[in-house]
Amino acid sequence: MKKKKITLAIFILLLNILAWSSRSFCDWYIAHIFPIWVNTYGRLTGLFPFSVGEWMIVAGLLLVMVAIVLGIVWGVRSLIGKIGKSLQTKGEVVGDKSRAGWGFDRFCRGFYGFFTWVLLGVGLVMTLNCVMLYHASTFSEKYLGETGEYTLEELLALRNHIVEQCNGLSEKVQRQEDGTISYPGSTPADGSSADMKDKAREAMQELGDQYPQLDGYYPRPKPLFFSDFMCQQYMCGYYFPFSMEANYNDVMYVMNKPATLCHELAHLRGYIYEDEANFIGYLACIGSDDIYFQYAGYLSVLVYVENDVYRAYAADPEAFAHTAEKTGLLEVLPQVWEDNVFVEKEEWERINKKALIETETVDRVTNTLVDTSLKANGVSDGKVSYSRVVSLLLQYYRRKDF
Repeated sequence: MKKKKITLAIFILLLNILAWSSRSFCDWYIAHIFPIWVNTYGRLTGLFPFSVGEWMIVAGLLLVMVAIVLGIVWGVRSLIGKIGKSLQTKGEVVGDKSRAGWGFDRFCRGFYGFFTWVLLGVGLVMTLNCVMLYHASTFSEKYLGETGEYTLEELLALRNHIVEQCNGLSEKVQRQEDGTISYPGSTPADGSSADMKDKAREAMQELGDQYPQLDGYYPRPKPLFFSDFMCQQYMCGYYFPFSMEANYNDVMYVMNKPATLCHELAHLRGYIYEDEANFIGYLACIGSDDIYFQYAGYLSVLVYVENDVYRAYAADPEAFAHTAEKTGLLEVLPQVWEDNVFVEKEEWERINKKALIETETVDRVTNTLVDTSLKANGVSDGKVSYSRVVSLLLQYYRRKDF
């Protein structure tokens, strides 16, 4: 058994070395092996109405807690046994040789043997469903062609295009009496009815006609039971490599959901980088025939573009003013900013009222963990990489006319 564990550990290590050193191997894996997990295991977990991955994480945390507590108890017991043994006179039955003590030791050895297999399993899954993806060719390398420097004029033209679409679509979507938006559902080409999750799958499948790696089976995204906690993390969705599921925050405002669903589904096609998943989610939404998806797609990148415009202004106000005067800057309608909210005020009040840990603390810890995880996988700028979607947008629109 010990040899099998060592063999598996070596195999995982070699896979990691290969992933970090060979992009062509990672590309081959994503093209031929990775889809198997989605088409088989992903279909299996998709049969459950709840997020399997979410509860796997809960079970994993409980297992770690048991391992820590049991380790402390076992260590203290062993220490007491050694002390007792040193005090026993020769020939007496010592504590750690009793039947009860022998049974406890045997249980602990069995538990930690199982725990080791679990850790090796986690390492293997993370290698196959995460590490491999981080070191493959990017979406832009495959489909967008050459990169390069982009001018301020191009950035402002992109910004005006996004703003124009947001302004126009904000007046087309139906609203409730209080001005909020609720998704009414959609009607696919076959005349049936579709909810937002099915519409997201349809949007991604249609995008697969243009970009082959996005073609294939997509499971239905699933809402998370702990969506309130996700709000405290300011997270919209999660890709669970342990269950091959796309999961989303069901408490956030409705206009965040379409792009998030498509974003998480993009991870299931092998695109692990957040900026690329943002970009793919954007393309899927604006390419949909559903105006709610279109509006959500443009909203999903508005702040990223506005932030880059602000940075350009801060870097050289005079040059920016000259270019802006020549290009012209459209004003974002107040309604657009009202629609571009993460969580509605009433929900925030409910979440913070019952929260066990303050939202500020949860957000700070989450940012640190996400940033560390990304950097550990070779993303040098960590969480800042999310905003690189603007570069992809500029690269994409350089090949098209606004």
